[in-house]
Amino acid sequence: MTGAERRKKILSMIQNAEYPISGGVLGAEVGVSRQIVVQDIALLRTEGYHILATARGYLLEQSKEKGYMRLFKVYHDEKRTEEELNAIVDLGGCVENVMVNHRIYGKVSAPLQLKNRRDVQRFLKDLQTGKSSPLLRITSGYHFHQISAEDPEILDEIEGMLRQKEFLTEVFPYEIEE
Repeated sequence: MTGAERRKKILSMIQNAEYPISGGVLGAEVGVSRQIVVQDIALLRTEGYHILATARGYLLEQSKEKGYMRLFKVYHDEKRTEEELNAIVDLGGCVENVMVNHRIYGKVSAPLQLKNRRDVQRFLKDLQTGKSSPLLRITSGYHFHQISAEDPEILDEIEGMLRQKEFLTEVFPYEIEE
């Protein structure tokens, strides 16, 4: 079983569980140590899954405020980052994460949780004052956002806006997770 297959199985177990599942139980089920499960949980969190660690084990946070989710592949340079993010939050979307598909490093993801212009400004300031750079740099501007909204109509509006502003780009078959 590959690491990706193992994480997919762990995620499935957590999603289908009625009660928290311990790292030991998850590890036994997929044939690895509890410490490997801890590392896998960390990787799943970077992909945007809201997994809670409790004293009794792991469970998936069921947030009523998240509503509906949609993954968008977009393309732009760094100069248009603020325009893209503000346009999404202005329409009522929450930018849950950013993810890139790198040919060498594979999928790299980071949670964002940008719900309004204040969050966007804080994020941009962190990029400007930190020693880090946006993920879109390593893929020449191509990246994905998991966006949540209260209803699917808002996601449709966001998709239309991204298309109109020419941010939306084609998703290739190898980029679609099975």
